Amino acid sequence: MSLDNIRVVMINTSHPGNIGAAARVMKNMGLTRLYLVQPKQFPNYEATAMASGADDLLTQAVLCDSFEQALAGCQLVLGSTARERKIQHEFIDAREAGKLAVEEAAEHEIALVFGRERTGLTNDEIGLCHKLINIATNPDYRSLNVASAVQIISYEVMMARQPVTDACDESVAPASLDYASSDNMERFYQHLQQTLIDIDFLRIKQSPQLMPKLRNIYNRIRLQQEELNILRGILNKTQKLKK
Repeated sequence: MSLDNIRVVMINTSHPGNIGAAARVMKNMGLTRLYLVQPKQFPNYEATAMASGADDLLTQAVLCDSFEQALAGCQLVLGSTARERKIQHEFIDAREAGKLAVEEAAEHEIALVFGRERTGLTNDEIGLCHKLINIATNPDYRSLNVASAVQIISYEVMMARQPVTDACDESVAPASLDYASSDNMERFYQHLQQTLIDIDFLRIKQSPQLMPKLRNIYNRIRLQQEELNILRGILNKTQKLKK
C-alpha cells in the first residue's frame, strides 16, 4: 500500500533545523511529501544539515502561502496538538492516527498537520481539521519538539502500513467513499456563512463562535461530496427564497 497520498504539513516553523529533522524521520518511515506553510527560514543550511541525507525531501518540499493552500485536495486532515480547546473536537491518539491515515491513503489525500514550535495550531487552523491527534506524554512535562511529534506519528504510520497491507483482500474491501475535499469544504463554509447572514440568522460580531461550532459539527461528520452537493443546493434555494 502506497503512502504517496499522505502529506506532512508544517506551519510557520521557526527553526530550520526542525524542518530538516522532520524530513529525515519522514524518509526513515517512508513518507516523502513535505508541505511548508510560511516557514521562517527556508531554504537554510541548518535544515540541510539536520536532514542528513533526506535532502531530496527538502528539494521537493511544497512552499505554501496559506494553510488552506497546503490542504488543497485533502479529504482527511489530522492535526497534532496538546492544547485543550473550548470547542469540543474529536481527539485520537498517535496509533489511531497512523492506522486511519494508512487505511484512507489508498483512496484519499491525507494531511498530517503540525503547528508552530511555541504556540501550535490556531483556533482557525483547528477548525480545518477533521480530527486532532494527542500524543501521550508525561503529564508533568508535555513539551514535545515539533520534529519529535513528526517522528512519532510517522512511525505509527509505518507500523500501521504492514498489517493493513497483509489484510487487504479485494473480496472484502470496503466500498470507496468519495469524501469532500478540504477546499470544497471551505467553499461550503463560506457559502453557509453568507446564507446565514442573508437570512438574518448570523451576526458575526454578536455570535463569533457560531461558525467554528458549525465547522466542528461538519468536520466530525466528514461529508461525502454528494452530501456536500445536496447541502450547497439547499443553501442556493434558501438564498433565492430570501431574495
